[in-house]
Amino acid sequence: MSVIDLRSDTVTQPTPGMREAMLQAELGDDVYGEDPTVNRLEAYLAGRLGFAAALFVPTGTMSNLLGLLAHCERGDEYIVGQQAHTYKYEGGGAAVLGSIQPQPVEVETDGSLDLERVAAAIKPDDFHFARTRLLALENTMQGKVLPMSYLAAARDFTRRHGLALHLDGARLFNAAVRLGIDARDIAGHFDSVSVCLSKGLGAPVGSVLCGSSELIGKARRWRKMVGGGMRQAGVLAAAGLYALEHLVERLAEDHANAARLGEGLRALGFEVEPVQTNMVYLNAGEQAQAFKATAAERGIRLTAAPRLRMVTHMDVSAGDIERVIDFFASVRR
Repeated sequence: MSVIDLRSDTVTQPTPGMREAMLQAELGDDVYGEDPTVNRLEAYLAGRLGFAAALFVPTGTMSNLLGLLAHCERGDEYIVGQQAHTYKYEGGGAAVLGSIQPQPVEVETDGSLDLERVAAAIKPDDFHFARTRLLALENTMQGKVLPMSYLAAARDFTRRHGLALHLDGARLFNAAVRLGIDARDIAGHFDSVSVCLSKGLGAPVGSVLCGSSELIGKARRWRKMVGGGMRQAGVLAAAGLYALEHLVERLAEDHANAARLGEGLRALGFEVEPVQTNMVYLNAGEQAQAFKATAAERGIRLTAAPRLRMVTHMDVSAGDIERVIDFFASVRR
């Protein structure tokens, strides 16, 4: 029985074409700036998103961290969503390693941050307070796509308040595919963007931070300091290049599978949040642990949270979705 893993889109396996690209990659020493494949990846994504420069790093957590460190100094503050990855799920790195104070605010139901709340959180120019320097957004935010009108408003807001604007765009291309626009249209509202290659895009490792030449220069120095300098990293960068060149449009299949899963679960009487991209949230309540255990017996891997998240990806087929729906039908009886 094949395993259906819905825990995250990080569990994807490299495709045959991706493996071949990795095998054939030209290599050099990236710390010296001499890996041609890494250089191509950085130039390609920077150009695609409309930035001057980019930096390839091992993880999305590091990419976000380097962005925060490059924007802020010790004693500065960034405003961020209470449930945002850069605040809740990255080990407090900005505070621990950069002495950067996070100022969290509640996330709205559409994944945005209320700009009036953000304005109220900005500290006065007074030595009693941390200096507010940056607003960090996430898109997609728990599968929700931030509206383009909101991004324009956030850009205008940060300019008026003298703040930089960073995007945790781990699933930036999911957002772009959902909206039917170029990812550059989203990225253009931001001073820096972090893009993850190892989620729905299917690469085994890696994220890229994009920004100005000055910002990426700072981030490159921080990358060395936190141990992120890699040597013949082109073997990994090749996977990311392949994903960007061949696997972006197919994200629509993941979205369609998630929509079908959401519809199927609602038809069974489950409480399911609206589905926009590749994440389905089911209110499992106290049954979460039992769902996980029973599903495992049938080759379906789930998390055990009361707000149970199921994530579709390239290794989950339309047929797999029907099998998952059948499983939930059986436990509903």
